[in-house]
Amino acid sequence: MGMRSGEGAPPMLRLAAWVQAIEAAGLCMAGVLAAVDAAAGRSAQASSGIALTLLAFIVAAGLGWIASGIARQRPWSRTPAVLTQVLTGVIAVYLLQAHRFDWGIPALLLAIAGLAGLLAPASFRALSRSAAPGGTTPLDPPAPGGPAGPPYPPAGLPRKPRETRPAAPQPPRVSRRS
Repeated sequence: MGMRSGEGAPPMLRLAAWVQAIEAAGLCMAGVLAAVDAAAGRSAQASSGIALTLLAFIVAAGLGWIASGIARQRPWSRTPAVLTQVLTGVIAVYLLQAHRFDWGIPALLLAIAGLAGLLAPASFRALSRSAAPGGTTPLDPPAPGGPAGPPYPPAGLPRKPRETRPAAPQPPRVSRRS
């Protein structure tokens, strides 16, 4: 797995990275608002306001790290990014049901755009662990005339001889005649 950079990344993958970065920035903004409320004494409890503020900044840093991984086409970044988009969609639906359209609609649009960017075929290939320099992935069909699957046994391993066991002796048959 060589080093990959964001150069030459598919447009949909760049969209997914931007969406993830926007979500990180939005969470930082929510953290600042929580900090202002905690400092002004408008939190239910001062300790919970401080904890929520710190949690918002920690999660925002994680989202930024994931956005950086997507932009650099790191395979590890796909799963946390998809989970982030799914959870953002769930939170957006919750906000919409609570009639918080100012936060819910942008969150839902970002979640849809992020999932579309991550699940596009070109993005999927770019984030595949086995993307070779030639550009082939497990999703690509085998080359004409090439092997249909991996060789058996894998290269470099000797084939194990088949074990044969002698047949177990059969007990003698006794016939009963009356």
